[in-house]
Amino acid sequence: MIKKINKTRFIHTAVVCFLLAFSACKAPSLVEREVDLKDLPQNFTNTSSTDTTNTALIQWKEYFTDSYLTTLIDSALVNNQELNIMLQEIAISKAEIKAKKGEYLPFVGFGAAAETEKVGRYTSQGANDANTDIKEGVEFPEPLPNYQFGLHATWELDIWKKLRNAKKAAVFNYLSSVEGRNFMVTQLVGEIAESYYELLALDNQLAIVNRNIEIQSNAYRIVRLQKEAARATGLAVSKFEAEVLHTKSLQFDIQQRIIEAENRINFLVGRFPQHVQRSTDDLLMMKPKAIRAGIPAQLLENRTDVKQAELALEAAKLNVKVAKARFYPSLGISAGVGFEAFNPKYLLDTPESLLYSIAGELTAPLINRNEIKAAYASANAKQIQAVYDYERTVLNAYIEVANQLSKVDNLEKSYELKAQEVDALNRSVNISSQLFSSARADYMEVLMTQRDALESNFELVETKMAQMNAYVHMYQALGGGWN
Repeated sequence: MIKKINKTRFIHTAVVCFLLAFSACKAPSLVEREVDLKDLPQNFTNTSSTDTTNTALIQWKEYFTDSYLTTLIDSALVNNQELNIMLQEIAISKAEIKAKKGEYLPFVGFGAAAETEKVGRYTSQGANDANTDIKEGVEFPEPLPNYQFGLHATWELDIWKKLRNAKKAAVFNYLSSVEGRNFMVTQLVGEIAESYYELLALDNQLAIVNRNIEIQSNAYRIVRLQKEAARATGLAVSKFEAEVLHTKSLQFDIQQRIIEAENRINFLVGRFPQHVQRSTDDLLMMKPKAIRAGIPAQLLENRTDVKQAELALEAAKLNVKVAKARFYPSLGISAGVGFEAFNPKYLLDTPESLLYSIAGELTAPLINRNEIKAAYASANAKQIQAVYDYERTVLNAYIEVANQLSKVDNLEKSYELKAQEVDALNRSVNISSQLFSSARADYMEVLMTQRDALESNFELVETKMAQMNAYVHMYQALGGGWN
């Protein structure tokens, strides 16, 4: 009867342990989300164009033909500190791959040790040592030293692909960091080009100011002569003088902006402040390259930030699998082989000094799995977060291209109208000066005409700068600039 009860208890205990182990291996269900890009438009405009010719495929050295600009970009790609920091991030990610790869390979180590131990004779170990038979001629020293050396190995069998998935995730993180570096290159090329065109625009504005100072100085000289001839008042002389001084003050404002633009470029190039060599050609005469936008689907291949988000998403998916595998049993094997003796001269005596071991271990989480559950929930949340980030990046890429296409078109039309406005105002400056000389116009008309002409010339240069930068941003938005 007692044997029957014990047998029943054993069966119940075994069943309970099996159920606990089964429940321990069951991962909790969580909400998952897949990428949804089914609504991605077929083109960037309202037309049905399917032209796949894409400016993003042009290398930046072919897109930017100004030799001074390409020299600055080349220097920045070597010396820019932020880019070099990113390169070290890539190196860190690459080392992570090696670390993850090593985790699912056997760990083998070599060890050696020496120790001395004195135990009491009237202890179990001491009595056992006293009665130990040693072969004839072998002295049994006291206290008892011990010497050993050998190899030991441990290996976790990756039966659930936990370690291999972790290694694959590290590979995707590495590739994502490479695309992050490419995205930074795109941004760096664009920033230098934008600052360079700003510098050319400031040079043009400074030249405009100098021309206007000459024009206003001539008008000021004429009005002084008229005052001496009693044909103009002191008020007119003071107004012309103030206008000349105002325009001269603009020189220093523009010169300061030139210094700041040069140093912004110097910072991007990774060098201390110095003069930036640049083209002396008139910015207004520059013609940007024609832009071919292709189709939206090409953004998934050309935009480095989109590819970076996609690779980060793949890594997040694998991290979910890694976290889920922690709920399952893990199988480990450990083994060792070596030699051990109380005297070094007996270390290599076999089989007396030979020792070896091999063991297998199967473990599974049973009670208090909160940490594993939390890590699994965290990995799943990061995967969903990566999905949203990927969708957001694609949406942002499409909107950037759509905005820049519209901007390029509108700035082109605006520039044409402003150029006509400048021509009209420049003619009016000459006309007003002639009318003032013949006393057919008052000095305020001359002053206002000169000021309007100066402002319109400034605006024309700024519009041209915006137009050139719009083509730079268009090139970036399509995914060009990193190759």
